[in-house]
Amino acid sequence: MLKIDNLHAEIDGKAILNGLTLTVPAGEVHAIMGPNGAGKSTLAYVLGGRPGYEVTQGSVEFNGVDLLDLEPHERAAAGLFLGFQYPVEIPGVSNLQFLREALNAQRRARGEEALTGGEFLKLAKDRAGLLKLDPDMLKRHVNVGFSGGEKKRAEMVQMGILDPKFAVLDETDSGLDIDALRVVGDGINAIMRAPDKAVLLITHYQRLLDVVKPDKVSILSQGRIVQTGGPDLAVRLESEGYDAVMADA
Repeated sequence: MLKIDNLHAEIDGKAILNGLTLTVPAGEVHAIMGPNGAGKSTLAYVLGGRPGYEVTQGSVEFNGVDLLDLEPHERAAAGLFLGFQYPVEIPGVSNLQFLREALNAQRRARGEEALTGGEFLKLAKDRAGLLKLDPDMLKRHVNVGFSGGEKKRAEMVQMGILDPKFAVLDETDSGLDIDALRVVGDGINAIMRAPDKAVLLITHYQRLLDVVKPDKVSILSQGRIVQTGGPDLAVRLESEGYDAVMADA
């Protein structure tokens, strides 16, 4: 589903990704771990098409299409979802307004009919219930006044409503307490665990992986994938740390 080959990327002239190669097939959750400054968020931003990140070499293929040739909104319409480490606040725009416009814009881009107001409200309430988010919070401005955990759950509600084919989740566990972590992890499983979907899950900690249970785990260091293994690799990282594990890479 996603094939990254020899990807090099920089920001403000500073190289961050240095020949990253990774394949994530449909039906798989692939976790990316690595020390601070390894390039994890840069990878997420490059895939999402964030301005300012320049790809200088390599390719990214998404469902047979050159992802790097697409604008950010075109990537979203093609089925790519980017979950942010720090979800932004959008004062003056309600969650319901934002999500209905986003969903129907994507549906129109795919040649599908827009949802009516009633159809959308039913979907939104269903997804909010799945993530145990008070439906009244969807009436509030996007992330304004939300706690860290509420922002992450609201973002997972967004993912559930948009129903992407591929989700890139950048430290979704950041700022979550134990209960919220379980809710978000269960939500990822319910929304994205399917034969025709896949997830690239960026995280620092084993605790989220205990819930989501990835198929593969890769270590990203200095802009490259240096080791890939099964879920036991994350367990080893938790107990031994990066230096000890990467010494064997």
